Amino acid sequence: MHASEPDADRRALLLRSARAAAGAAGMAWGLSPWPAQGQETARPDLHLELHAEPGEVSIRPGAPTRVWRYRTRLLQGDRAAVEDMAGSYLGPIIRVRRGQRVRIDLVNGLGEPTIIHWHGLHVPEAMDGHPRFAIAPGERYVYTFTVVNRAGCYWFHPHPHGRTGAQVYAGLAGLFIVSDDEEAALGLPSGAQDVPLVIQDRAFDGDNQFVYLGRTLEGAGTPSRGMMGRGEGGMGGMMGGGMRGMMGGGMGSMMAAMMGMLGDQILVNGAMPAVREVARRPYRLRMLNASNTRSFKLAWSDGAPLHVIGNDGGLLARPVQRAYVMLAPAERVDLWVDFGSRPAGSEAVLRSLAFDSGMGGMMGGAGRGLADGAAFEVQRFRMDTGPALPGEPPSVLSTIAPADPRVAVNVSHPKVFEPTMGMMVWGINGESFDMLAASELETVKLGTHEIWEFRNDAQGSMMGMAMPHSMHVHGLQFRVLSRTVARRYAREYATVSAGLVDDGWKDTVLLMPGERVRLLMQFRDYPGLFLYHCHMLEHEDSGLMRNYRVSA
Repeated sequence: MHASEPDADRRALLLRSARAAAGAAGMAWGLSPWPAQGQETARPDLHLELHAEPGEVSIRPGAPTRVWRYRTRLLQGDRAAVEDMAGSYLGPIIRVRRGQRVRIDLVNGLGEPTIIHWHGLHVPEAMDGHPRFAIAPGERYVYTFTVVNRAGCYWFHPHPHGRTGAQVYAGLAGLFIVSDDEEAALGLPSGAQDVPLVIQDRAFDGDNQFVYLGRTLEGAGTPSRGMMGRGEGGMGGMMGGGMRGMMGGGMGSMMAAMMGMLGDQILVNGAMPAVREVARRPYRLRMLNASNTRSFKLAWSDGAPLHVIGNDGGLLARPVQRAYVMLAPAERVDLWVDFGSRPAGSEAVLRSLAFDSGMGGMMGGAGRGLADGAAFEVQRFRMDTGPALPGEPPSVLSTIAPADPRVAVNVSHPKVFEPTMGMMVWGINGESFDMLAASELETVKLGTHEIWEFRNDAQGSMMGMAMPHSMHVHGLQFRVLSRTVARRYAREYATVSAGLVDDGWKDTVLLMPGERVRLLMQFRDYPGLFLYHCHMLEHEDSGLMRNYRVSA
């Protein structure tokens, strides 16, 4: 689908404005719980280039797997701030402190447009990675911002419209870990005992290449014709990204493009999970679900409880204990694990337990096993033979005020947003993605709070089969106020509800079939156009994404 000339002119003007803003000094911050800061004019504390480019990595025995990855070049700052993930297509891990000034240059070495979204960070419109800012092959996009997020585990990934699923699946993703004084005072496990674990599922062909939507992923394919313009978030976006795979893989691939891509192999940190040797002492496991569609129900195989100390927006006020923890695509959770209480030489196995996703046991896009909601092993840990140094997490982690819905300007009439499906195209409230548009409902006032309610009722279904969604809002962190579920979905919901961790600050929330989730949003500092969407990436690419406009 091609845009009209006026639309093209409008986009070009917006893109020039965005690039001018991107090249300028960083802008003011100040979204609660973050303090306001002055305009950034100083030299950056950290300056690096991220080259998005093709590569190869050995994941399984035999031929190497062709991937897309970010290659890093450090231009200014501490070398310890950038860590490559050895033997992985993922990375880098970028480590910064709150208050640091950052400049990151994205250089597009791919064969199609791309852009980076800094998932969970509160940044100006031009820094957020909206798909209208996607750059062509060979171009550069400059990000400058001051990091004022609370200490926590954030991440970054591509966000071109209609191709986000394929580019993430090809390997483009990395972690952005923030530290601050509040966290440092707690003495949490650090160094070798601070372990990021990025969980993904993938399908492979017989030559060890990724299979995406029924087709071998040849360096993530060719550019999407529907990358820009009005309305291509519907069938146009699918024609550009998903349809090519659908045509190559038959009805199963068409279903995967609509319902989401599932692989049949579990990878951890971009590799087949080997047994991880650990010291007998407390660890901090930073868990990210970077899968395209699959959710995880994480638990220890011996039934030991999980101790959660953080999630999307950083540390919780206090540790919470769960028998299992649900982790939807793009959600993060920090676990405190006392390996010091386990015998020398013993093993602890982190598994994903079986649950009812409401997707009827849907299989992967390659038509092979490991249905959504199936049980499988994620990571095995083996205790070393050193001395045991057991410990407990701090009883108080952070100061987080209770969420007060009365501050919302619409406390008595929450805004309702519902995933919808029509003519095999996803949407929200019946509208698919439009690159530049936001409705009156999707327009908010700068400096206000609102209550939004995401509803996963009958309209958000396909062929009568409801499915979960992972709803993400760009540019802010929100508070979860409440969850309710329709009685007819109570049985499925009971298989996941005890593992939901809604404490603290969030930017992504699991929305199960029949469920309604109310969120308290705050819009501060930056006017402009931002995204909200399902982070099940094939849903997003086929239209389950909209803009919201922050009006000054």
